[in-house]
Amino acid sequence: MTRVPSLAPSQALQLRRLLETGLPLTARPYQQLAAEISATEDAVLDQMRQWNDDGLFRRIGLVLNHRALGFRANAMLVIDVPDHLVDQAGQQLGHAPGVNLCYQRPRRLPHWPYNLFCMVHGQQRTDVRQQVGQLLRQAGLNHLPHRLLFSARAFKQGGGRYVLEGSHG
Repeated sequence: MTRVPSLAPSQALQLRRLLETGLPLTARPYQQLAAEISATEDAVLDQMRQWNDDGLFRRIGLVLNHRALGFRANAMLVIDVPDHLVDQAGQQLGHAPGVNLCYQRPRRLPHWPYNLFCMVHGQQRTDVRQQVGQLLRQAGLNHLPHRLLFSARAFKQGGGRYVLEGSHG
């Protein structure tokens, strides 16, 4: 059953923009969001329920600053996985502790043969190397061509932004 929206389209767009920057760190974050878009807290919660029912949200959670927690070594593990095994390998690595992202990308032959990418964080590079070695062994992938690409410098890190500035819908 489709609900009648409590927010005007312009308010819903404003709310989406605000949510993309994160929830306000207050006792009543939805009340603060409502005040910022000239709506009621109930209307904001109603809209969020509707978006959740429509599958817009994957989850709402806390994003920690891993560097502030002492995790200073970040690396992208790239692996050349045979096409018939990439789904299984991706699922296995994607659920492994310490793997923050895991996704398939097309190879760019002849110079880039890798098709599975996993982001791993650790306190030191040795921790990451040890963790990756263990991950590859446990997944039975240690015999496959792979590389570990450590981050040299962070220019930007943040959540996805899907509402473009100036968009009206």
